[in-house]
This record gives sequence, C-alpha cells and structure tokens, in this order.
Amino acid sequence: MTGKPENVVLLADDGTPVGLAPKATVHTTDTPLHLAFSCHVFDERGRVLVTRRALGKATWPGVWSNSFCGHPAPDEPFEQAIARRAERELGLRVRDVRPALPDFRYRAVDASGIVENEICPVFTAIAEGDPEPADDEVAEWAWVEPEALRSAVGATPFAYSPWLGWQLEAWQGEYRPA
Repeated sequence: MTGKPENVVLLADDGTPVGLAPKATVHTTDTPLHLAFSCHVFDERGRVLVTRRALGKATWPGVWSNSFCGHPAPDEPFEQAIARRAERELGLRVRDVRPALPDFRYRAVDASGIVENEICPVFTAIAEGDPEPADDEVAEWAWVEPEALRSAVGATPFAYSPWLGWQLEAWQGEYRPA
C-alpha cells in the first residue's frame, strides 16, 4: 500500500465522469453516483464463489453476496481493478475476466441508511485456486453450483445482498462465465 487515499470516480447521471472523491467519504446516506464493478468468480468445475460480507462492513454486514465488488481507480482499466481487488479482498488470482452485464446500475439503501449508488458493470472470471480472504472483507466463502445459488437467492433474498439478486435477475441465459 502506498498510503494514498483510495479515490472513486464520481459520475453524472449519463455515466460521464465528473470528479473524484475519497472512497472513505463517499458511502453515506446521500451517496453520489459513482463507478464500481462486481465480479462473479467461477472455478474450473463451473461452481461460483459466493462470499459472506465481514461483520465489520459498513453496509450489508454478514450477508452473502457475489464473489467480490470494488471501485476502479481513476483511469484504471476494469480488468486491472478486478485483478487488484481479487488479490486484496480474496487473496485470489483470477484470469479470463469478461463482461457479463456491462450496463448494470443500481441504488440500494442498507438498514443503517447508507446508500449504494453505482454504475456497476458486472464481470465473470476464472479462479486460480481457492481464496484466502482478508478478515476485514469476508467472513465466510463457498463454492456453489450456479443453479443452487439462484434457488437460494430466490427462496431467501434477505440473506443476500440486493445487488446479487438484481444481477441474477438481469443475467440472460445460463449463469456461467461469459
């Protein structure tokens, strides 16, 4: 780590970059629209990695979600940001990063009142090994069959991040790497 604060890219409603803000200050009850990404990581057997958010997370602590999410640095390509975040959050190397839902966007309000407000393209990737996640990011993880995840989210949506449910609803065709 360089010690520099992590910045996120602020966006106009049409997705045009309009500025930067420190990540630590962006997620509030009045979160501005900003750029993010989600990634669904699959293993060689076709199972998808789900993670349970750490209990110390400011938003949606303890809920299950997609493999990981993050924010690209200014001018950082998504593929590079995804590789960086996979290593930082999951201790995992990924390959074959591909867009799955390039136009995904959402706004969600946590029970605490904190808002997620993101243009958040969704990607798939293939894992190289098993994760060794950072404790401050992930409480638990599991490899699951994609259709089993769809069924579980449908049956118990409250146990999952809202964006995971919305991403699965938007997914066209078979839920697998793009």
